[in-house]
Amino acid sequence: MPTTRISGVATHLPERTQDTADTEVELRQRNGHLRLATGLISRLTGVQRVHVRPEGWQASDLAVAAARKLIDEQPGDIDLLMFASASQDLIEPATSHIVSAKLGLSAPVFDVKNACNSVINALQIADALIRAGSHRRILVVSGEAPTSAVRWQLRDRAQFVRSFPGYSMSDGGAAVLLEADESCQRGIQAATFHALSRHWNIGTLPGGGTVAAHDPDMTYFDMDGSSLQRAFLELGPEPITTFLRQQRRRPTDFDFVAIHQVSVPFLPPILERLGVPADRTIVTVADHGNLASVTLPLQLELARRRGMIGPGSLVLLIGLAGGISLGLMAVRL
Repeated sequence: MPTTRISGVATHLPERTQDTADTEVELRQRNGHLRLATGLISRLTGVQRVHVRPEGWQASDLAVAAARKLIDEQPGDIDLLMFASASQDLIEPATSHIVSAKLGLSAPVFDVKNACNSVINALQIADALIRAGSHRRILVVSGEAPTSAVRWQLRDRAQFVRSFPGYSMSDGGAAVLLEADESCQRGIQAATFHALSRHWNIGTLPGGGTVAAHDPDMTYFDMDGSSLQRAFLELGPEPITTFLRQQRRRPTDFDFVAIHQVSVPFLPPILERLGVPADRTIVTVADHGNLASVTLPLQLELARRRGMIGPGSLVLLIGLAGGISLGLMAVRL
């Protein structure tokens, strides 16, 4: 039985950025009645800027931009494409069809959606399909466009608090190529996934589904950031300690740890709780914002560029997502 090797990762970050300071200025200008304190968002999130996609670009365009980089580097037939993202172009059809058409592919396609864990869940599915022999070369793509769901006009301070996490979210695209490895020396070694679904309503984007099919006021992020952090801490270290014990590994055995990041202050307590050394990670959220499911691929790409990882490196992926979900995956590159 072959293993599933991650043979390539590429990302696309829009050139246009918006500094958090400019976001705060715009919010104060539009909502003078709230008297928002200067520097509040940057102080509480640590995010300095976010990426904003070009006018007219869709989630699929962000995914395509990343995919083209990867396909140019590693040409060859793709026998399955998955679009894995919290964002989407349309409710119907699956955005994977739009991505495939723009890339000129003819492979079967489908979407995977689980908030910020969409990509790591797609890797889980790809691993199962490759191990089963159903496919040999799978392209997973993501296009995140959360800046379109940011609320700029606020009724009151309570609505600002519920909208707050959206001001640090960022647009971007990612592509991950997975291939069968007959040597079984490299690839996805193990994975485990957990959920505390009773916390699903901590963070929502209600519009577009049956809950609020035609209410334009429901097309914005509605989140309780403090409750979200407490919910993740509620998971505790047990899932990762159990996972590592089963693999007979310690956090320090990994050359690099890619972990989803929603804010700079959010990261240290999570790393401490999980026992992950800070020097094995890269902080991406400060300069690039919360990129949702693009976060993990970006960290892998940056780690490769900086010489932190290469062929044979052992990597741990830690996915954290609204709902809430935790995903852990050990990969030998």
